[in-house]
Amino acid sequence: MGKTKNMDQQRIIEIFIYTIPTAIVGVTAYQMVKEFLKNENNRRNFLLQKELSHQSLPLRLQAYERMALFLERIHPNKLLLRVEPQNNNKNDYENLLIAHIEHEFEHNLSQQIYISEPCWKVIQTAKNTIIQNIRKINMSDKIDSAHKLREAILQELLENASPSGLALSYLNEEVKSLFA
Repeated sequence: MGKTKNMDQQRIIEIFIYTIPTAIVGVTAYQMVKEFLKNENNRRNFLLQKELSHQSLPLRLQAYERMALFLERIHPNKLLLRVEPQNNNKNDYENLLIAHIEHEFEHNLSQQIYISEPCWKVIQTAKNTIIQNIRKINMSDKIDSAHKLREAILQELLENASPSGLALSYLNEEVKSLFA
């Protein structure tokens, strides 16, 4: 019985001697295949991102162009030239100017999906600031007609930078960064 026990222990040792290198090779092969598949997946994702970026760039540029046009159209100088008072009532003219700004903005709402969030916020802020300025100027006791409202808005523009001009500068910098 002692001999059989010795032989059993020797067989167990032999099995371990053959099994350990096999297990090491198996684990190493598994790790190499896993790393290869991970790298291959990363490569595919990179190529897909590159292709999507290449396809979406024209859409993004078009969105930036449309928003640049929007900012130009709501610039008080251009807005006042394009939208003339229909009567001499200052409140009617205020409402008409604001309606034009809001209409332009609503027409371009879908562009926000192609523009970065910070840039979209700058555009919204410019729009809202122009509207607030028009309302603030109209509240003045000195303004009693649509024509005086126009003059006061132009005077404000001469004294302070237009929010749409500032937003347009931001937008231009962002477009430049797309190509950097």
